[in-house]
Amino acid sequence: MAQFSHDGKVDLAHKPMMTTPQILLMNVGFFGIQYSFGMQQNVMSPIYQFLGASPDELPILNLAGPVTGLLIQPLIGALSDRTWSDKWGRRKPFFLVGAVGCSVFLFLMPFVTAVWMAVLCLWLLDVSNNTAMEPYRAFIGDRLPSKQLAKGFLAQSLFIGAGSALAAGTLVVLEKTLAGATAAGIPYWVFGAFMVGSVCSIGSVLISVLSTKELPPTPEGLVELERKKREEGPFGFVKDIGVAIVEMPRGLKKMALVYLFQWYAMNVFWQYLGLMCAVTYFGVNLSDPGYAETEAFNNASGFATGLMVVYYVSCTVVALFLARLANRIGPKHVHTAALCLAAVCLVLLTRIGSPGHTAVLYLPMIGIGVAWASITGVPYIMAIEMIRKERRGVYMGVINMMIVIPSSSRPSPSVPFTSTCWATTPPTPCSSSRRSS
Repeated sequence: MAQFSHDGKVDLAHKPMMTTPQILLMNVGFFGIQYSFGMQQNVMSPIYQFLGASPDELPILNLAGPVTGLLIQPLIGALSDRTWSDKWGRRKPFFLVGAVGCSVFLFLMPFVTAVWMAVLCLWLLDVSNNTAMEPYRAFIGDRLPSKQLAKGFLAQSLFIGAGSALAAGTLVVLEKTLAGATAAGIPYWVFGAFMVGSVCSIGSVLISVLSTKELPPTPEGLVELERKKREEGPFGFVKDIGVAIVEMPRGLKKMALVYLFQWYAMNVFWQYLGLMCAVTYFGVNLSDPGYAETEAFNNASGFATGLMVVYYVSCTVVALFLARLANRIGPKHVHTAALCLAAVCLVLLTRIGSPGHTAVLYLPMIGIGVAWASITGVPYIMAIEMIRKERRGVYMGVINMMIVIPSSSRPSPSVPFTSTCWATTPPTPCSSSRRSS
């Protein structure tokens, strides 16, 4: 099968250039998918506790994310590599089915009345999230010529930031405007946030599906697909995962080491930002058994949410500027600079403020937001250039395995940093602040 050159000359014969509005429309589905992830990250631990789960049960109850990410994305990616339909395309069927599943289970989630129902719904929601997410990244590589890959993948970062910001903001606004709860104890504002997510999930993906056509495989590619189906059977895609890992390009192996450190660091950041603010800047004493019920802890949690909003907004704003920079100086240099910036800003978060003078902490959060825009987009620019086009799907899944493993190994429950407050006490006074991931 012919390989496209990196200078774009051969690429353009098969992949026409897209305008910026077309690239944005192609990526807008990430908005709804990320809203779904945001709801899962921000609200599942509180829902479990509303239904009577104890704090020490939260790690096992939240295993759906790591396990499904580890298993589903490589399988869906390998399967999508072997798929082609003149009517439905290659990647679209998967992220459309995934988006429908997300909408259904986001809608059903607030109606659960027992912990086992919430666990089942979460697993099905996470399977749907991962089914939609994985082929979407491969779709960008399939559709765009080499010179537009930076803009395509960083447009994803833009919508990831926007979807996360809306999920967090919706929860904060609805909590202040909707009172009351169901007999099971789930507040009505949780219902409202999940209903918004249900609409966003299917609506945003439909915009992308209807506005962007998939490019058909080359004649040689179609012949190869038929050969694989004929010789390897319907489950040959499972073997593709092992082959992809064994034959992983050297550059991706190096990227796996980078991912180990960057994703571990980001998950620790999410998990502990709220507690860091409480202890360092608001005088909370964690040895006090009732610390989570104090006004100081409530204020610290609210302040942490404000920090996260700045983080989300900076990620959204800077994403497309990073695309131009990546094209100019190279994605490797952009990502290196972004990770160095994140390291400096993480240190500054614990150093530059003081009790009563915390506004300065918004500055390092801007830097971490810039780094997050790079983390969610720039590595894919490098990866897509390293892998053969007929293996884009399976390698996008393998890259997700690189994310899941360090994310699962952090020394705390598999829930976002703001869940620390939820995990310690029932969601009463500081509920308005536990929303960010």
